[in-house]
Amino acid sequence: MQTRLKICGITSVEDAIYAAESGADAIGLVFYDPSPRAVTVEQAGEIVAALPPFITTVGLFVDAEPDFVNEVLAAVPLDLLQFHGDESQDYCASFVRPYMKAIRMREGVDLQQESTRYATARALLVDAYQPGVPGGTGETFDWERIPVDLDKPLVLAGGLNADNIESAIRKVQPWAVDVSGGVERERGVKDHLKVYRFIDNVKRVKD
Repeated sequence: MQTRLKICGITSVEDAIYAAESGADAIGLVFYDPSPRAVTVEQAGEIVAALPPFITTVGLFVDAEPDFVNEVLAAVPLDLLQFHGDESQDYCASFVRPYMKAIRMREGVDLQQESTRYATARALLVDAYQPGVPGGTGETFDWERIPVDLDKPLVLAGGLNADNIESAIRKVQPWAVDVSGGVERERGVKDHLKVYRFIDNVKRVKD
């Protein structure tokens, strides 16, 4: 199976098109103002409108008011929602869009329980835990904590880059991988060489 990949934290049309042309399956747009990678609704609309077909557009939210999520969806044709806060399953499933739920791997997290808790999620995204930071920490976590028999597609995030992605895929065998800071020149701006190397190294891994 070829591992799918998402480039998250896209803030410009140029970076979005480069990621798509380099082989990304999805791009992520952050709708969370405290993030240095946040985009406005207007920016997001321009980015999505410029993309070629068959690229999944993902909107990332953190404990957002439902009215704000609906405002974004009315203006930006997102394909998938990604929730990084303490949202309930009922909240996540209320927007008539498929979603995946991010799980920060703090001590004591049981991914099988989280899979049951978010039964309607298309996937679980696992990320490193850092107090007070909902994602994009640039830190890895112990991949041994991921059960091999998880009953839901798994998206691996947290501290990934071109140098460790091959070993990460071989060890975890995720459905997809998600990178943001690991392919940046500065926060919110992608380094195209890093993007290319990351995507190339993902596609090198075969079962």
